[in-house]
Amino acid sequence: MDNRSQVREFLTSRRARISPQQAGLPSYGTRRVPGLRRAEVAQLAGVSVEYYSRLERGDLSGVSDHVLDALARALRLNDAERTHLEDLARAAGPGS
Repeated sequence: MDNRSQVREFLTSRRARISPQQAGLPSYGTRRVPGLRRAEVAQLAGVSVEYYSRLERGDLSGVSDHVLDALARALRLNDAERTHLEDLARAAGPGS
């Protein structure tokens, strides 16, 4: 599995396991899939939906430590998961 696929799988699986209630967000409407919407993760992490979507598509190149920390908090990652996310970002390399 390549890095982009690993990033995509990791972020989508972590997003799916958190309910809006667990994240302190109001729940409205029915959801087609479990967990948070991309827009909700972006809001919690303090980034744009477009930027989070790019990250979730597997493009972690050049992502800052600040954004990684914000994602880890938004997705409620434990220490091992946070380290894995950092490893994925490191493997993606610097921004172009």
